[in-house]
Amino acid sequence: MLNDLEALYRMRLPEFTRVAAVIAGDPESGRDAVQDAFAKALRKRRRYRDGNLEGWVWRIVVNSARDTARRRRRTLPTPIPAEALAAEVGLPLELLTNRQREVLFLHYYADIDYATIAQALEISPGTVGATLSAARQTLRGALLKETR
Repeated sequence: MLNDLEALYRMRLPEFTRVAAVIAGDPESGRDAVQDAFAKALRKRRRYRDGNLEGWVWRIVVNSARDTARRRRRTLPTPIPAEALAAEVGLPLELLTNRQREVLFLHYYADIDYATIAQALEISPGTVGATLSAARQTLRGALLKETR
């Protein structure tokens, strides 16, 4: 188990960090969230049961990034606006719900499958598909409106 966690960390660190940064609000907070998540995964590795290790770790990473974002909102006078992230990736992400953004980034920026996203977010794979479809439809509509 320890070797599997280490291998997963080494193999997917850029994806974990990228997604955590989006959820947490900035790259440094994202890196901190990933470090916290892996420390927690190591502490709780005996609780892990057979199944998808990557999905289990993603759930811990996402929850750690969410916790970091909540702490940031409490300590910063003004939160980082969604527009800053939207400008960075060139999409109107502020139009999406938090869940839609998380599913979108897990799928496209972390390149993970629906089952792993479902496990990470504790939703069904069907909900992942529906959420991703709704997010794409919202973004498509906004981009079409912008080009008119």
